[in-house]
Amino acid sequence: MKLIRFGNPGEEKPGLLLEDGRRIDASAFGSDYDEKFFGGDGLERLAAWAKANAATAPTVSAETRLGPCVARPSKIICIGLNYVDHAKESGMPIPAEPIVFFKATSAIVGPNDNVVIPRNSKKTDWEVELAFVIGKKASYVSEADAMSHVAGYCVHNDYSEREWQLERGGQWVKGKSCDTFAPIGPFLATSDEIPDPQNLKLWLKLNGKTIQNSSTAQMIFGVQKLVSYLSQFMSLLPGDIITTGTPPGVGLGFKPEPVFMKPGDVIELGVEGLGVQGQTAVAA
Repeated sequence: MKLIRFGNPGEEKPGLLLEDGRRIDASAFGSDYDEKFFGGDGLERLAAWAKANAATAPTVSAETRLGPCVARPSKIICIGLNYVDHAKESGMPIPAEPIVFFKATSAIVGPNDNVVIPRNSKKTDWEVELAFVIGKKASYVSEADAMSHVAGYCVHNDYSEREWQLERGGQWVKGKSCDTFAPIGPFLATSDEIPDPQNLKLWLKLNGKTIQNSSTAQMIFGVQKLVSYLSQFMSLLPGDIITTGTPPGVGLGFKPEPVFMKPGDVIELGVEGLGVQGQTAVAA
């Protein structure tokens, strides 16, 4: 299944993207895509509901705004420098263990909402990433059991203010958590739709020019490893988003001079099998 949420910000309703391309309203199902939904039997009940009702459910027009494909989770956990070439372009050593940081859930927006360049920002940057969503609580999980805790996958643009991330205190969260810095979606593909998350193309365009173009096969630490690793340090709760790092091609790594975002820039990005996002940069 492909889960969507649609409607005005803060008023999103659950829906589904069907195989024939139709978007349907799943409000009659009776549950948003939140911690309770993922932590219970929500996906199974939704599949049964869709089988019985998809043909007659109301259609959601193509003009209707898509919101983030999951309701606000308890946390967004991010993995830094998870592609060898990105670590090199950032001038940082290749990590021996996953680099872990958090991103405020208040940064979450829809996949095509504007990205707001924060007040006083000089170094706002882009990062196409594969994200996955936890489907059942994970605590001290083995790698062998890790994938059973994954509900599905989606696209995430891990926007970053590099000055605030790297030059103001040595803690990355300040540069990662600004409002609109976490577009999620357009849909959540359940794990059965993505049989191999370590073999997906991902790309990003700036003003029509492709500047990130790679594959999740290049990740240092894959999804299976990350679920197990993170669960040794904290409980991963249903609905939590884990985002797996970005390949080379970020503005910080441009030579001879970095390139950062300005109002009017248009970003397009996608991950194979998970759809496409698009944001326009606006000033705060």
